[in-house]
Amino acid sequence: MGLRELKKRQTRENISHNATRLFLQHGYDKVTIADVAAASQVAKMTVTNYFPRKEDLALDLHEVFVDMPAKAVRERAEGESALAALRRDTLTQIVDHNAIIGFSGPAFAAMITGSPALVARLREFHEEREERLADLLASETGAAPYAIRPRVAAAQLIGVLKLLFNETMRLTLEDKTHDEIEIVLADETQQAFDALAPSLATYATR
Repeated sequence: MGLRELKKRQTRENISHNATRLFLQHGYDKVTIADVAAASQVAKMTVTNYFPRKEDLALDLHEVFVDMPAKAVRERAEGESALAALRRDTLTQIVDHNAIIGFSGPAFAAMITGSPALVARLREFHEEREERLADLLASETGAAPYAIRPRVAAAQLIGVLKLLFNETMRLTLEDKTHDEIEIVLADETQQAFDALAPSLATYATR
């Protein structure tokens, strides 16, 4: 990474860190872009250059979140189906207590669920996940871009991941520990993917 790229990355991380701190201290809706800029010691325009939407200051791992299911399918093993790859990847993220799938802590979970703007933005993230996975499945199976089978498969698979994400948030807000959440989610993950197995167990097998 060159010096210019490193400086841009550090600036972005500084803005994101200060935004999260302010949101948790004062509440998402009470903090302005100007507040974030002042705390980060940058111009307001600098903040909006890195984060065009205020919601993305709180949900700053947009690309990682959106691409995670497609990445798991792209990197599936020989003989592994899309469903099996996503099941394995989800169980790994649960064991790792990955914040991206909802292991974010009560304060952050309360901030997200307490803001209609953030709930709406998160819904858009899930929709983007579904579209990206549908496009990948169409490509991987040789289907036309708008063929119904890849879109149905993506809708089912992302639907399960969305359900599990919401379940993680619910349990977090009930003050369950990460270990307690892991036990519940691991079991629910198996049940959810088992429910999809009759139609998707062999779909998009590499």
